[in-house]
Amino acid sequence: MPLPNLSQAALPDLADPSTLGLYVHWPFCQAKCPYCDFNSHVMANVDQKRWALALSHEIKRVGALTQDRTLTSIFFGGGTPSLMDPETVEAVLVAAHETWRWANSIEITLEANPTSIEANRFRGYRTAGVNRVSMGFQAMNDDDLKRLGRLHSAQEAMAALEVARSTFNRVSFDLIYARQDQTLPAWRDELTRALETGVDHLSLYQLTIEDGTAFGDRLAKGGLKGLPDEDRAADMWDLTQELTEARGMPGYEISNHARPDAESRHNLLYWQGGDYAGVGPGAHGRLTRDGMRVATECVKQPGLWLAAAEQAESATTQLTALSAKEVFEERLMMGLRLRDGVDLGSSALENTSLCNNIKLLVDFGLVALTGTQLRATDQGRPVLNSVLRQLLAD
Repeated sequence: MPLPNLSQAALPDLADPSTLGLYVHWPFCQAKCPYCDFNSHVMANVDQKRWALALSHEIKRVGALTQDRTLTSIFFGGGTPSLMDPETVEAVLVAAHETWRWANSIEITLEANPTSIEANRFRGYRTAGVNRVSMGFQAMNDDDLKRLGRLHSAQEAMAALEVARSTFNRVSFDLIYARQDQTLPAWRDELTRALETGVDHLSLYQLTIEDGTAFGDRLAKGGLKGLPDEDRAADMWDLTQELTEARGMPGYEISNHARPDAESRHNLLYWQGGDYAGVGPGAHGRLTRDGMRVATECVKQPGLWLAAAEQAESATTQLTALSAKEVFEERLMMGLRLRDGVDLGSSALENTSLCNNIKLLVDFGLVALTGTQLRATDQGRPVLNSVLRQLLAD
C-alpha cells in the first residue's frame, strides 16, 4: 500500500500522534432501513471465516503504516456488526492485538441491533474482548419502529438492553426524533423513559432525509407525510438538551449525551482530530505520516473489497495526502461538533477572512472565542451547518 506524494504544507498540531483508533466496517444487514445512507447490504449467507481472515489481513497491512502506535479504541460499525459471529469478532481483535500495542484502558465498542437473536451473542462478544455496546433502538414504540423499518419490537429492545447491561460495563443506545407525526409531548415521554433506563450514554439524532434512501425517494414523490416543520424540530432539540442536562447527561457533542467519563472515546478521536485506521468495505481513516495528514478510503463494494483483500492487493485502500487547508477545514467541521469546541491555533487567527467571519458570528451570538478556542454557543449548536458555512466562506 504505497503512500502518495506528501510534498505539501506541514500538518497543524493534532491529537497525540502516538495513539491510534481502529474502525472495522461490517457491511451486512438483515434489512435496509429506509432512512439509512450507510454502506450496508442485505445478504442472507456470509462466509464468516472468509471475512474474518480478510479483515485480519487488512489490519496487519494497515499496521505496516502505523508502527509504534498505541491502540486506544476499536469500533465495530456497519451495517450490523451484531450479525458477526463472536468468533469473527475475536479473530479481528486477535489480529489487532498482534499488530499494535494496546492501551490498558482500551475501549472496544460493537454496534448492535436489539433483537433477541443478536442479544444472545452478547456474552460471546464480551468473552472475545468487547467492553462497550451501542444499540440501535431508534424508537421506543412499535408503530414508529415499523415506520422506520426496524425488525425488533419495543419489548424486545428492552429485553436486549437488560442482557447488555448485565454483560457490559458500558452501554449506549440510539434514538431518532422529529419522526413522522411525532409530537413534543410524545418525545418528552419517550426521552424520559430512555433516561430512566440508567444507561450512561445516549445518541439522539434528528431524522434527516438523505438522497438515495427509500425515505428520500418517498419524499421526492410527495410521500412521507407528517414530518415536523422547522419550529417543531427546534422545540424537540431544545427539549432534548433540557431533559438530558437535568439528568446529568449533557450533550458533549451535537447528537451525543453522556455521564461524566462515559463519552465515546473512539468517536472523540474523530471530533478531536486524532488518528484512526479504517478497514472493511467503504471504511475511512485518517493517519499522520511524516508530519502529514493522510486520508484513507477502502473499496466500497463488499465483493470487490473481499477479493482484493484476499489477493493482498493495495487496491483495497486509496490513500490521499490532505493539504493544510483541507486539514484545517476538517478539524473545524469536526471540532465544532463538540461542546468544548476546537483550538484554532494562533496562526489561524491571522487569517483576515476567518477573523471577520468569526466576529460576525460572535455578534450574532452563535459562536464564542476565548483566546484561540472557538466553540458554538447554545444558540449556534442547533444551526451548526449554517455556522460552518459562514465560517468557511471566502
